[in-house]
Amino acid sequence: MTETLVPYPEATERYEPVIGLETHVELGTRTKMFCGCTTTFGAEPNSQTCPVCLGLPGSLPVVNRMAIEYTIRIGLALNCTIAEWCRFARKNYFYPDMPKNFQISQYDEPLCTDGYLDVEVNGKTVRVGIERVHLEEDTGKSLHVGGATGRIHGAEYSLVDYNRAGIPLVEIVTRPVTGTGEDAPVAARLYVTALRDLLRSLGVSDVRMEEGSLRCDVNTSLAPPGAPWGTRTETKNVNSLRSVERAVEFEIERQAAVLDAGGRVIQETRHLHEDSGTTTSGRSKEEAQDYRYFPEPDLVPVAPPRDWVEQIRASLPEAPAARRARLRAEWDMSEVDMTALSNAGALDLVADTVAAGASAADARKWWLGELSRRAHDTDTELAALSITPAQVARIAALVAAGTLNDRLARDVIDAVLAGEGDPDEVVEARGLAVVSDDSALAAAVDEAIAANPEVAAKIRDGKIAAAGVLVGAVRKATGGKADAARVRELILQRLS
Repeated sequence: MTETLVPYPEATERYEPVIGLETHVELGTRTKMFCGCTTTFGAEPNSQTCPVCLGLPGSLPVVNRMAIEYTIRIGLALNCTIAEWCRFARKNYFYPDMPKNFQISQYDEPLCTDGYLDVEVNGKTVRVGIERVHLEEDTGKSLHVGGATGRIHGAEYSLVDYNRAGIPLVEIVTRPVTGTGEDAPVAARLYVTALRDLLRSLGVSDVRMEEGSLRCDVNTSLAPPGAPWGTRTETKNVNSLRSVERAVEFEIERQAAVLDAGGRVIQETRHLHEDSGTTTSGRSKEEAQDYRYFPEPDLVPVAPPRDWVEQIRASLPEAPAARRARLRAEWDMSEVDMTALSNAGALDLVADTVAAGASAADARKWWLGELSRRAHDTDTELAALSITPAQVARIAALVAAGTLNDRLARDVIDAVLAGEGDPDEVVEARGLAVVSDDSALAAAVDEAIAANPEVAAKIRDGKIAAAGVLVGAVRKATGGKADAARVRELILQRLS
């Protein structure tokens, strides 16, 4: 059945949105949360399991110290208070992909509480309150085979891979975010973007949404201005930044139609359909008491020593927003250019290229131009290309010195990406250096003039712009190696 929707501008004119986000982050630890199994993504199904993460009788969990440290790093970076004492609890629920049929999580005593993250939304700073950052274990992964949707409905059978079961999972829960009005969907996307950048800078997760190491549950509610908050829905497991925005926008349009018709929004989970950007009903939303939390009897409480917490605080890197502001000032770069670098995932690459000796303008030019195109053409992440910032800086230096022009530099980039060596080795092996010696260029210039008498006549008559045709002919004859400026000078000398 097609949902009735209210056009977005009308919906936000009549109702005030309130949003909240619960972001789940798989930590990049080498082993799982409560056992020694490895956490490599993409391994053969059920090849990274043991009695503990399979929930076999008699097996006992042991807390991963690095996961505790990573969670404290996240909490400190989000301006949270770090608990002096906390403990794990059992969250009871029918988990088809969790062998124990309960999840070890944290409930009323989380590790980190009461923080915030500031986000710039259309020129305005929105402070997103962080209610809690708590640690738990991830579930396994169900694969529903057959049917058209990949969901259990209509599937012929289901398979379960327990490799992911037990991987350390941090949940970052915001307080309700109010006052964003028509910018609510954008604010949600920008918050997750800022959070992803922060987590990446901390080195605690690869935050790859396409692999499920960062995923969001998006809460949305509507109410008339000045009225109490409305009933919220929770769109589950949203796995891209664009989809976070679309989930909020669609729910605002859908809930506005329900309220306009005098209906009542049902508290429920919903699923986002990536192809259409629509959501559909999942299940009624449980309350905390439905999970029957109780303290985990097989684990002792966690009491992080204060000196350890302060050591972690002292080791935190510069916050991404502060770093961007500093680099933008140092590089004298516009906000638009800085945003383009961040969106392309090129900021660190450009910074490393500048550190290797290139100018910011040259580093930006090569990473956002030629290298971004090659990454797109090969469906590769920019940082995964087989070229280093130091090599890009060297190519920029060769261009600045006149040894290469842009055309030859592109050939060098191709050769470096193909594994033919460093830029200098490629230039020597392929003979790619620019030809600027007059004796080497003179014959090619004379041949171009002889082959294009009409163009030569125009130049003699004072139409100097026509020299470009002869410059192009010489460059073609020399395989792009001719110094264009010197060729132009020689042509004008010959025809003056």
